[in-house]
Amino acid sequence: MSLDVKISNWIARYASKNNLNTLIIGVSGGIDSAVTSALCAMTGLKTKLLVMPIHQNIDETKRGLNHCDSLKGKFANTETIKIDLTNIYDEFVRTIPKQYHNRLSLANSRARIRMTTLYMIAGSSNGLVVGTGNKIEDFGVGFFTKYGDGGVDISPIANLTKTEVYKLADKLQINREIVDAPPTDGLWDDGRTDEDQLGATYEELEWAMTWYDNHYPDLLENSLNEKQKRVLETFLKHKRLNIHKMKEIPVFKK
Repeated sequence: MSLDVKISNWIARYASKNNLNTLIIGVSGGIDSAVTSALCAMTGLKTKLLVMPIHQNIDETKRGLNHCDSLKGKFANTETIKIDLTNIYDEFVRTIPKQYHNRLSLANSRARIRMTTLYMIAGSSNGLVVGTGNKIEDFGVGFFTKYGDGGVDISPIANLTKTEVYKLADKLQINREIVDAPPTDGLWDDGRTDEDQLGATYEELEWAMTWYDNHYPDLLENSLNEKQKRVLETFLKHKRLNIHKMKEIPVFKK
């Protein structure tokens, strides 16, 4: 059985086990959400594809909508819902005192508003929210917004590296405009890519994660060249800063 079918069947079994019949997923115009939404559509369950621009780059939104149209042409169980959240976000920003306006916090607020929207639709559709994070983001460097895109019910591709996601995209015949687009979280107005924010490519971070998993806790770097040391330090920096996202919430135990 091929990987795409295995994952799709896993999604369907989870929904059935929990008496849910609708899959809710945010489509950003990026490869992770494109692959995940295609896997959801393959289940045969009602699949609601939400495109939720907030001051979004028009090309990103168009890519997302084009992908939705492509899925609708293949799967009758899909539905596209476009909800422009720009006004809601702007009103939110106006409501919060300016002394608390921080660029990173404002960017993360976009993801959290989208999460709230996904759960609004899921709650009225007997559905579950499907996450789109990959292994590097979710378990390597914590490159997601806590209670934003990290707030989901299931994560079908969270055990796949970005390289594996690209391979799956080819298998699923995802639109080339999505496959060829530089990965971005879409939370900023300046067009920055994931690589700009992370300081390394996904391929480099995959290497660093594998090296770390094989050498922890004895992180001896003597055998590494200067580039590898730089990449590893970048990986470790993000991991240290974001480890709180990747662990269970601390609970005081009496």
